[in-house]
Amino acid sequence: MSLPMNSSPKRNDRPIIGILAQEATNPKPNQTSHMFATHVKFLESGGARVVPIKIHQTVEEYKRLFNSINGVYFPGGCVSRTLSAYARTAKIFYVLAIEANKRGDYFPVWGTCLGFQIMTILTCGEELLTETRTNGVLLPLTFTEDAKDSRLYSGFPDEIIKDLTNEPLSQHAHKWSLALSTYDSNEKLKKFYKVLNTNTDGEVEFASTLEAYDYPIYVVQWHPEKSPFEWSNPAIAHCPSAVKTTFLMAEFFVGEARKNFHRFESEEEERKALIYNYSPDYTGPVCGFEQTYFFC
Repeated sequence: MSLPMNSSPKRNDRPIIGILAQEATNPKPNQTSHMFATHVKFLESGGARVVPIKIHQTVEEYKRLFNSINGVYFPGGCVSRTLSAYARTAKIFYVLAIEANKRGDYFPVWGTCLGFQIMTILTCGEELLTETRTNGVLLPLTFTEDAKDSRLYSGFPDEIIKDLTNEPLSQHAHKWSLALSTYDSNEKLKKFYKVLNTNTDGEVEFASTLEAYDYPIYVVQWHPEKSPFEWSNPAIAHCPSAVKTTFLMAEFFVGEARKNFHRFESEEEERKALIYNYSPDYTGPVCGFEQTYFFC
């Protein structure tokens, strides 16, 4: 199977990407789910607008939203990888994205940290993660041979690749990882994804960036979105190369969303769905993320 190409010479310069919300850790009235503002800023910095994908919606509501947006983003978090409302919603959008791409409707998917882990579960049908000592550390990235010809890194300047390779710029905030030995022994994962980056905690080598062979699907176990926007956590790089990496990643994924031409049925419906209808709270001193959107 080859990657579906959009035959239209047009380009969507008003892309809208949906970000999954998730259950709030300590829910309050009218604050039962949340989304960290970092992810919104990340996509906006690449030239996209954002729509929150709220939990506990019907499948029909999700299908309607899927047909209105140009890509979907599964953010990091700390809810269950299999039993949460976040995981349920991710599965619905994953299936819709696969079906759309199979029929030539180019629809990109991005997963970060928890999003990475859930995507591997959805791909192979089981949880195959290994516990690692990687919760709150900065690491250099090891680039594989497949990274050289990848879509994701095709527009990266050589000096940024060099800095990512030689300096601890990638922030890792996870306790579970996809061990490279697990990837190598699982035919479903090997057939679906190529490994672009790896890391090690000193004992376990694990995959940290994956790109699907036949679909516009990209997952990162690390956090390229945080460097320009998060300041409460000391394990985040703020140097120029780290910040440039954020914007290069955002520009790439938004560029993928520009190839999709889904749209809302009306401007009014579009306006009501956008993140601009919500105001984030300052939560840096409480949870380590500077701003958080809450939803009822």
